[in-house]
Amino acid sequence: MSLKENTVQVFEKVSNACQKSGRTEQEVKVIAVTKYVDSSITRKLVEAGARHLGENRVEPFLAKREALKDLPITWHFIGSLQRRKVKDVINFVDYFHGLDSLKLAQEINKRADHPINCFIQVNISGEESKHGFSETELREALPQLAQLSQLNLVGLMTMAPLGADETLIASIFSKTEALRQTIQQEAWSNMPMTELSMGMSQDYPLAIEAGATFVRIGTAFFE
Repeated sequence: MSLKENTVQVFEKVSNACQKSGRTEQEVKVIAVTKYVDSSITRKLVEAGARHLGENRVEPFLAKREALKDLPITWHFIGSLQRRKVKDVINFVDYFHGLDSLKLAQEINKRADHPINCFIQVNISGEESKHGFSETELREALPQLAQLSQLNLVGLMTMAPLGADETLIASIFSKTEALRQTIQQEAWSNMPMTELSMGMSQDYPLAIEAGATFVRIGTAFFE
């Protein structure tokens, strides 16, 4: 299938998942993960209809952002970010999905020249291989995060374990949504907590059912 056909199919599947969950497709934004393709293919993807793009490495992100600056793109940095590289990239992203420690948050606050839209990464599954705050760690960090005026903490981000069964995935996603709602109700000054970034190619229907507002889809565009 062509890139255009794949793009149409991805958006149709997301739309169908929204309908099955009783949600409108406007509630869910698709982030096309372009980390494995070059700028020319990424341009074709945008021309096919993608508007939100996700990258996970600093240098390729900056190169693509420059090469495609004539296009209407909302840029998402979705990978782990080393503190020493924050100054190079943070002011050029529209959303950062990997805020996984208080030290990283403090570095972003120091380097940002405007409030940065950030998702707090939570490790609900407790996997040692995954980054992110545990629920307990996040509860302890919230008062300090609330003092960082250059962070606009728009929501939570999580990832389910690869190969997990649907029951476990659904449980992780629903727990993440419950935590988001709890923090939102507490009304911290810099935490609107209206968004939920979760779900990838293999599990985004479950994420949409649980309340995801951003899903991160890569391979399905390029198969």
